Amino acid sequence: MDYVYHMVPSKMIGDKLLSLNSLREKNEKLYKEYAKKYNDHPDRVKLLERRVPKLDCFWNDVIFFLPLHPHHVYHALKSIGVNVKTNLLFYKIPTKNLISNKNAVYWYRKENDKGPAREIDSEDIELIHIESFEELTHIPGDTQTYFEQEHKNGNKFGMFVYIPHILSLGEVSVEDAELINWSISNY
Repeated sequence: MDYVYHMVPSKMIGDKLLSLNSLREKNEKLYKEYAKKYNDHPDRVKLLERRVPKLDCFWNDVIFFLPLHPHHVYHALKSIGVNVKTNLLFYKIPTKNLISNKNAVYWYRKENDKGPAREIDSEDIELIHIESFEELTHIPGDTQTYFEQEHKNGNKFGMFVYIPHILSLGEVSVEDAELINWSISNY
């Protein structure tokens, strides 16, 4: 069985992951708390208005999943000397939990990255049948290079840059998900 991964939210309603827009409808206060991460850069706030081709929705209408065990990201960061939390928890979610949703891969590639203020090209979104999804086994080379360059330059940077994202339109149960610590390589 393959899995997708999602960082455990610090505050959550029930046993289902919700998109940011769905959260707004259920709990405005919690929505504002999670939406403020998009205010850390003038272009990132534009992500909230970004359309996702082929899913015909907004960026904040989907739930984002990591398509590989988060230990790969932890190890890549730690190996270049980045001071990272060792106790970051993720849900390890069976892909069967996404079957009733419309799912896509966002091929987040360096050569197509135009920044958060630009629209996503249709070619970067691939609709998928989640039951045929195969979990990735390593981070892309462009991600490793990005980590190394940004760390060397002393910049603040994202942890999931140039890693394909699984986008899921709908709620996702975590009732049967395993809680894992990203610093432990149990894959």
